[in-house]
Amino acid sequence: MAGALALVSALAFLHLITGPWVKGDEQWTAGYTNAAWWQRMSLVFLWPLAVVAGAVQGLRDHRSGTSELLAATSRPPWHRAAGTATALALTLTAAYLLVFLSGAVQVLANSGYAHVGWLPIPVVGALALVAGGWLGMGIGKAVPSTLTPPVLGVVALLLSVVLSGYVLLDPAPQRVMLLAPALPGPRSGFLTVAWQASAGQALWLLGVAATGFLLLAGAGRRARRGARIRARLLALAPVALGAAVALPLLPAGEYDTYITDASVTEPVCEGRVCVTRLHESRLAGLRAPGEEALRQLSRLPGAPSSVRETVTPWPPGAPVRRDAAVLPVDFEARFLDGATPEETTRALLAGAGTAPCLDLYADRSTEQEEQEREEAYDETGAVRELAARTVAAAWFTGELKPLPGLAFARAEADALARPAWRELRALPAGEQRARIAALRNASLSCDDDGTVRAGGERDLLKVLTNGAGGTGGTGGGAR
Repeated sequence: MAGALALVSALAFLHLITGPWVKGDEQWTAGYTNAAWWQRMSLVFLWPLAVVAGAVQGLRDHRSGTSELLAATSRPPWHRAAGTATALALTLTAAYLLVFLSGAVQVLANSGYAHVGWLPIPVVGALALVAGGWLGMGIGKAVPSTLTPPVLGVVALLLSVVLSGYVLLDPAPQRVMLLAPALPGPRSGFLTVAWQASAGQALWLLGVAATGFLLLAGAGRRARRGARIRARLLALAPVALGAAVALPLLPAGEYDTYITDASVTEPVCEGRVCVTRLHESRLAGLRAPGEEALRQLSRLPGAPSSVRETVTPWPPGAPVRRDAAVLPVDFEARFLDGATPEETTRALLAGAGTAPCLDLYADRSTEQEEQEREEAYDETGAVRELAARTVAAAWFTGELKPLPGLAFARAEADALARPAWRELRALPAGEQRARIAALRNASLSCDDDGTVRAGGERDLLKVLTNGAGGTGGTGGGAR
């Protein structure tokens, strides 16, 4: 029953509820690491369910009135406890792995990158369910009351939610938060969980599981009061030892807990076009549009010589080097999902082969750590940049068309792009080329925080309409 409840709850959460786990490169079926990671997030509610299921199981002998009868048999208490605990552990582990398998099958069907770096994440998750179930069984045996399961479930849920950082504006230290079995959702498909975090959590959860088992196998109600107290105090030793060993090992900061996975960021190339190992399946569809974009961009001085997928910077906000020799590809930022080859080429030519300085989707969440960036966000400047990037792509293709995606900003951008396109086309060919080159240089010389100063010397639309060259020089190596 416990396994079925965990299985159904997790599958319903991941398949029936809309959230970030069903969108973009971070969706739970985009890769094996994502599948394992999002399942760990579901432990926010799965772990309390396991604790409650264990507590109900721990009350079984008391409810049936057989506690004293079993205590009088020659079979040692730990032997009886081992059979029950093993059955619960196998049930919960099977349910957890079946949920992961349902995501892994979809990853395989989508040609996801096969590797084993994800393995510690579901292993620790399964261990967390077992530890929660055994802890519930032990407490249910030690406190045989009908109120034990519901009270224990509420306490476990509160601890799980609070330690996961979902309700506190000033969350607990990272090491303490990692004592919770759940993980926050992944911020990028390029990240994984550091081995120190997985190892520390495993040690802590082993201590929790051992404490639960010792409580379950401890002295029964027929034993003397002193013996029962000593047994229960002894049962607390593993969880205390687990915390003492795990806390120094657990990472002290979020950016040390979640790290870039070198195995998925390794480049895979065909000719001059490269993607990360994570997106190797998309290389075949990118090669022809990428080569065509490089051919078109060769009309400009200092044109890029290769196409390379960019890796999401970590920590967030870290300066990104803009290399004039590289045509960068970010599959999500350029909205290439489902794009035709012609649309892909146009997206690569946007901004004369440069990455956006302002992202129209940039950090609009209400997360506390993003508030300062939200306050500094200039949507008007982003729309103006989109218009300039659209005109730059049109100069190469000869036709003004919207870029893929960004439908919500298309009307505003088109209203700015059409007159700028007409003005550009009215200029002599040499001047047109000079202005597109100036736009490329200005885009390559974004400020260190990745922004263009709207209305100033790096306003890309002004570069096109007024011929202002910005401050970028050739842009090589600028950030």
